[in-house]
Amino acid sequence: MKIGDKVSVLDEDLSGVITSVNGNTVVFKDEYGFTYPYPKEKLVPKNAEIYENIKIIKKPEPKKIFSKKHDKNPFILDLHFENMVNNPNDYEGFERLFLQKEKLIETVNFCRKNNLKRLEIVHGIGDGTLQRLVLDTLESQTNLDFYNKEILHHQSGAVMVDFH
Repeated sequence: MKIGDKVSVLDEDLSGVITSVNGNTVVFKDEYGFTYPYPKEKLVPKNAEIYENIKIIKKPEPKKIFSKKHDKNPFILDLHFENMVNNPNDYEGFERLFLQKEKLIETVNFCRKNNLKRLEIVHGIGDGTLQRLVLDTLESQTNLDFYNKEILHHQSGAVMVDFH
């Protein structure tokens, strides 16, 4: 280190130009004109050319492995009847509701068995019969919380279920 060299202080946000070197003590002046005495071992040269020839090796980010039970995306159950059976017109109204309720209970049990934390039940917007069936069924269950997915509760076509 010699007079005129730019230096930076280790572990501090302080740098400047060396004005004098006296044994192990180096005095430098910062950009505002203040002088600071520091021991040589606390200073490093501030020279960008030193770092220009250093190769930067980019390592790939390691893949994070998430278990299914901590998956942020909910398991989705769509209760639209036309998606559940091949010939939806062959069923009466009460048969449809019975099959939809059976599928709902089966899916809730599946989520519990596999330690899934969240279930989204899509019931659609209609006359409210299926929505009422879903809410009544969920109210009869224990160790779960449920809420309408949308902010406008009366217009929501889905219910979110969180398992404890």
